[in-house]
Amino acid sequence: MYKVAIIEDDEPTSGQIRDWVLSATPEVAAAQWFTRDEAEAAIAREDYDLVILDIELGRDRHAGVAIINAINKSARGTPVLVVSAMPAAIYRGIMRALDAWDYLQKTTFEEAEFIDTFLEMLRAAKNRRQVAERAAAQPASDELSIDPLHQGAPFWRGKRVNVPLTAQRILAVLHERRGEVVSYDDLFAAVKSGRNRENIRKHISALREAFREIDERFDGIENVPMRGFRWTGASRKPGK
Repeated sequence: MYKVAIIEDDEPTSGQIRDWVLSATPEVAAAQWFTRDEAEAAIAREDYDLVILDIELGRDRHAGVAIINAINKSARGTPVLVVSAMPAAIYRGIMRALDAWDYLQKTTFEEAEFIDTFLEMLRAAKNRRQVAERAAAQPASDELSIDPLHQGAPFWRGKRVNVPLTAQRILAVLHERRGEVVSYDDLFAAVKSGRNRENIRKHISALREAFREIDERFDGIENVPMRGFRWTGASRKPGK
């Protein structure tokens, strides 16, 4: 059973979305939340497979943005579908920059479009769960496991690496080209905003800290001065 959070302050709209979700597949349990406070508490408490939310909740015009940021900080990689009355021409790009899966503007889409989008997200959620299960079953000596769709947190030696989605993308580029020096320009492609060297270095620092929470001797991301970074997956020897 997959858990879906529907975060929408208008009860009839929330009920319609719930009915569409349940009609699409019997594999889901849908929870409905109507305020920012109860939604944020639920997101912190539950590991949802998908989240469907509105941008405005009551008088809070940016509640949805705050909730997306909270989901991103959790490093769970939960797919988020934004359903809002705000104009898609403006807000679709903004929401995707925040790592939302997609944006649907109310009154401009049909049930079929919603269900197609929802089922695509559900397939990604299934893949994410399978990757996590495989990583958890790996022996402790195994190295890095990355979700091929980059929707779920990576695992290092069977343990979750808790980093935001942008850092996950940078890690995926480094690991794909492991042993090679990956230039700053190549790493910029993994970053949706803040495409400068200082920002890349901040993400690399966050990655190192996250790995060292698992293995305090981790030293697997090498800095190559003036050029970029290299993934080696190495750990410092005891005493160094």
